This record gives sequence, structure tokens and C-alpha cells, in this order.
Amino acid sequence: MMKLFWICSACLLLQLPVLKAQAPLDLEHIYNPAANASADLEKVTQQAAKEHKYVLLQIGGNWCIWCKRLYKFVHDDAELTAAVQKNYIVYHLNYSKENKNLPILQKLGYPQRFGFPVLVILDDKGNRLHTQNSGLLESADSYDKQKVLEMLKQWSPAALNPANYVNQ
Repeated sequence: MMKLFWICSACLLLQLPVLKAQAPLDLEHIYNPAANASADLEKVTQQAAKEHKYVLLQIGGNWCIWCKRLYKFVHDDAELTAAVQKNYIVYHLNYSKENKNLPILQKLGYPQRFGFPVLVILDDKGNRLHTQNSGLLESADSYDKQKVLEMLKQWSPAALNPANYVNQ
């Protein structure tokens, strides 16, 4: 009887990663309107510096259908997810009635002028490198994988500063 218990327990433990991987995405809480974005950006920039990565800001809100589509599009594609994880620390910067984060957006050159979501890439010191109008990455009612992947690669630390990332 004890042997059967341990076999069942082991089988259950082996299934936990599968069960976790199948959990549905929470597309209603991607952005946190109550977040202290300035403090959060300081933290993610420090993390990016430690990990020799850049910061990928996705600016938008929980109200934005295209923001949710982009989040899900990247999350559901292993190659895109790997490219993001290898090169970037991601932060979802809120823009909503409750909190537009206008002082931060001013420092970033008013990227909201491109609509939402808008992507901004910062280096590991917090300097803006690129602002990407996500509309240019769309295809019909979704996104184009090759366009998204190419943008992620073109603005990666290895592409922009290869001498520092040869052995990464």
C-alpha cells in the first residue's frame, strides 16, 4: 500500500509542470495601474545591467485589445519567448485613466503618439534606444512573427554591442 502511495505521489509531482504550463493567461491584469513605475523601472534597469540585457517596455493598458494580443502572441510562441528571455527584461508600463505615467512617457519622447501597445527598448543604463510602433508589426488581426522576431533581434544587446556579448 505504501509503495502505491509513493508511485502515485511521484506521478502527481511529475504532472505539476504540465498543469502549470496549461494554466490560462491572465490577460486582464497585464498592467498594474497602481504600480510605482519609476521605482519599478529603476529595478528592472538594474536587473538588466546585472544580466547584460536591455529593458523592453510594453506600454499600454488592460483596456487595450492589441496589448493583450501582443502579450499572448509572444507568450504562445516558443521562439519569440526565447528571444525575449535571452535579451530583455520586460516591463509593462501602464497607461490608463487611473495612471498615465506621463512624466515617464515625457522622458521617453512621448511614445504614446504611436498608439498602443508601443514598445520602447532601453539599454542597461535606462537610455532609450528605440521606440517601436507595434502597428508596423501587425498582420491582419494579429502580429507577424517574423517582423516581431526581427525587431527583437535588431535591437538586442548582442546586435548593438557585440563586443560586450560575445560569450553570452
